[in-house]
Amino acid sequence: MKVLVIGGGAREHALVSKYIESSKVRKVYSIPGNGLMDYKPAKPVKIYPSISPTDKSSIWEVIKREKIYLVDVAQDDPLAEGMVDFLEEKGVATFGPTKLASQIEWSKEWSRNFMREYSLPIPHFASFTKAQKAKDYLKKLPQGVFFVKASGLAAGKGAIRANDKSEVIEAIDQMKSFGKSGETFLIEEALVGEEVSVYAISDGKNFKILKAAQDNKTVNNFDEGPNTGGIGANAPALLASNNKIQKKVEEIIVKTIKGMEKEGRLYKGILYLGLIIDKKKNLKIIEFNARWGDPEAQVVLPGIKNDYLEVATSVIDGELDKLKILEDKKTRVCIVGASRGYPGDYSKVKNKQIFGIDEALKTPGVSIYGAGLRRVGTRFFANGGRLFNVVGEGKDVVEARARAYQAISLINIQGNNLHYRTDIGWRDVERISAYA
Repeated sequence: MKVLVIGGGAREHALVSKYIESSKVRKVYSIPGNGLMDYKPAKPVKIYPSISPTDKSSIWEVIKREKIYLVDVAQDDPLAEGMVDFLEEKGVATFGPTKLASQIEWSKEWSRNFMREYSLPIPHFASFTKAQKAKDYLKKLPQGVFFVKASGLAAGKGAIRANDKSEVIEAIDQMKSFGKSGETFLIEEALVGEEVSVYAISDGKNFKILKAAQDNKTVNNFDEGPNTGGIGANAPALLASNNKIQKKVEEIIVKTIKGMEKEGRLYKGILYLGLIIDKKKNLKIIEFNARWGDPEAQVVLPGIKNDYLEVATSVIDGELDKLKILEDKKTRVCIVGASRGYPGDYSKVKNKQIFGIDEALKTPGVSIYGAGLRRVGTRFFANGGRLFNVVGEGKDVVEARARAYQAISLINIQGNNLHYRTDIGWRDVERISAYA
């Protein structure tokens, strides 16, 4: 069988690698893909870098020409554009939620109202389309820390933390920089605690909850600097291993899946639940996403022991209840290698050569997933902000982390232009030390 993965980042590379493991899959395609996906793969991989992941007609032509059996729509933009609906109407087996179901991600305003309707734990919020109305509302609020969020998709960069009211006003004015995505925006109270990402696979009625991961959003160590699309992750997240927390997570997932069905938006695919957990083990929802997170997928997906084609097919067929999802007991740590300057201006890094990937790939217990890079022969060049992910695995976070950092130390970018955090997984390292 042939499988097509829509998207071009490290998350999609992890999915390509997972589908390759299936004995039933003989070739995997990716649109647009990246320069590391088709570099020495275990099975044939073909990428289409010139095709946009939202170009329905071109994607349909590829599916027909290559006789694709299953399509995995892994990226947020094509989900929001109704790619799943389009392909299902063509009779293609497609993994991912429909446009209406994925609104739980692509409209923060709709999503928050849905959460409020179904009594899910959320922060206080208000939504606006006019900057002045938002500023008038702000005057009525007490001093505090807030987030101003673009309602639409903004590549993971649409949430701006504001430490006081003057910064809220600045963030409101920044919303127009997000274009259509920022035409509607939210002001929310800032949540205090640790962030955890939980993933559930759902066929619309049944679901399975997977290992939780801990993402690192800010560009610099110890959660400092501006937000990124995700700069590192580890799984399982020890914070979420608490039985009380797991029970609360399950209650949230049950309410969400049932609520979406009641709304006429049967949810089929991956449901991402972003949580804040405070010191008293109370949970509040940061957001829902309608697909795997990036870089969390890179530390959760490899741990699934099932044939992933069978997982996807059971979701599409509404038969997830017949499948037992198995996960290994390994810990994984993902370090994102980025262009210096990301998430700001990194234009000076573009087209500079990346060295050491081949050497790093030889590190035991390490996988490397491509993102914003391109390849010319056997040479790699920077072509984006987040360039590649180095994932180390081990018996615990200490071992996994050591392998990942050993591997990434072998990689550099011409002109010393590689940036990465050196503290990924630090919270769980501290927890292990406290238990010892």
